Amino acid sequence: MTADIKTIEDLSLNAWPSHQMQVYDGWILRFSHFYTHRTNCVEQIGVSCLPLDSKIAYCEHIYRRWQTPCIFKISPMGDPALDGMLEARGYRIEHHTTVMTADLADVPKTPEVPDLVMENRVSYRWIEGLFHLKQTTNIVHRSIVPNMYAAIPKDEIAVSVIRGDRVIATGLGILDRKYIGLYAIHVDEAFRRQGIARGICGAILAEGRRKGARYAYLQAVSDNAPAKALYRSLGFRKAYYYWFRVREV
Repeated sequence: MTADIKTIEDLSLNAWPSHQMQVYDGWILRFSHFYTHRTNCVEQIGVSCLPLDSKIAYCEHIYRRWQTPCIFKISPMGDPALDGMLEARGYRIEHHTTVMTADLADVPKTPEVPDLVMENRVSYRWIEGLFHLKQTTNIVHRSIVPNMYAAIPKDEIAVSVIRGDRVIATGLGILDRKYIGLYAIHVDEAFRRQGIARGICGAILAEGRRKGARYAYLQAVSDNAPAKALYRSLGFRKAYYYWFRVREV
C-alpha cells in the first residue's frame, strides 16, 4: 500500500507543476501566488535530516517572503510528527482530500456527450473556458496559470464541451506510466445534473485506456458528496486521504 501511495503522490506532482519550486532537505516548497493549495504548499517527498522545528521555521520565512499563507500538505508519506507540531503552532486544517483509484478494466462505458471536443494538449480556448467556469479574475493567476499548464511534462487529454460559442464544461487527463489522472472536472452550474461530468470522465478514461493506461486516479474534496458518488459509480474507490495545514505568516 505504501508503494502505491508513493506512486500516486509522484504522479500528481508531475501532473500539476507550480509556478516556482525549491527543494529543501526532502521537502518541496511550491509557490503559485496562492492559485491553489496544491500548487502553493510544502510537500514531503524524501527523507529529512534536519530537525522539524527548524525546517518549519525556514518554510514560514520563505512563504512570508512570497506573501502567501504557509501551507503544508499532510499525507501518509510524510513524517507523522509533522501534523501535531503544526497544530501546536496554530495551523488549521483546510481541504481534506480523498484520493481515489480505479482499474480501467472495471470502468463502465458512459454515454457520449454532445459537442464534446478532445485535444491532445491544453489550448488557449480550454484555459479561457476553465477561467470562466472557476470565475478566475485575478490578473496574476490569469498570467501564470497558462504557463503552469504548458509546463506539464506528460501527455494530456484535454476535453471541453462547447455550446454556442461558450465552454460549458472541462476535464483534463494526464498520462504517466500506466496511469491516467483526472483533473479540472468543471461544469457550468446551469448545465449540471445532465450527465456531462460523467460523460467527460468516461471519455478521458476511455482515451487513456486506448493510449495504454491500465489504472486511473483522482483527488476529490472529501465533503463533496456528489462528486464522490459520481466517481464511485465509475469504479473508483478510496485509496487514502491527505489534507493541508494552513497558517498566515
